[in-house]
Amino acid sequence: MAELEIRNLHVRMEEKEILRGLDLDVAKGQIHALMGPNGSGKSTLANTVMGHPGYEVTEGTITFKGEDITGSAPEDRARAGLFMAFQYPVAIPGVTVSKYLRMVLNAQRDARGEEEVKIKEFAKTAQEAMKLMEIPRDFNSRYLNDGFSGGEKKRMEILQLAMLRPELAVLDETDSGLDIDALRTVADGVNRFAGPDMGVLIITHYQRILHLVKPDFVHVIFEGRIVKQGGAELVSQLEEKGYGWIKDEVAAAA
Repeated sequence: MAELEIRNLHVRMEEKEILRGLDLDVAKGQIHALMGPNGSGKSTLANTVMGHPGYEVTEGTITFKGEDITGSAPEDRARAGLFMAFQYPVAIPGVTVSKYLRMVLNAQRDARGEEEVKIKEFAKTAQEAMKLMEIPRDFNSRYLNDGFSGGEKKRMEILQLAMLRPELAVLDETDSGLDIDALRTVADGVNRFAGPDMGVLIITHYQRILHLVKPDFVHVIFEGRIVKQGGAELVSQLEEKGYGWIKDEVAAAA
């Protein structure tokens, strides 16, 4: 059974229906890529999976580890092992990187009935993860994402992934706005932590990150539904042909 099971998902924002009967399974040990043109519903899916209150599920279910979480609060989903790296990470002035990371790590441990992480243990884990993500030590004392460049913000998202080790990670266009060095660092982090204990859903409309992180499954979303699925070879087809042929296939099948 897949950790994340989405069935017949219909979602609207205000009066606009965005997802129109979407089905998707993501299991541990798998890397899935969700691709599609702008406005097709990619970020809507990511936000709905994480429980964003601005999106209304009008039909269908989201199940995580066998439990229906369609109506669960975002914090409960995070405690259960879901993680999302945002397309546009927000700044939190007044909260240092170190304080934030320790807080979210302890929230996760509390959900598992574990004691708070000891300061020395946390410092060692954080330093190892920051070294891996090529983040200078002095970032510990900086306010989270306050004055950070786009690349630094995305590195911080993957740093959280490294610290929390979720069971399923949703990366919402984490590759957008990155130069090649930052992209490679982010991709290296995903490749390092994706494995038998974690599933990954990469949401993107660029192919370049999928040359560095090879997906097991590729899904194409169009007008709120997944209309095409395949392996990594589908990325090359989309790179060569664009999305026009997908639209033609959908129109022909209508």
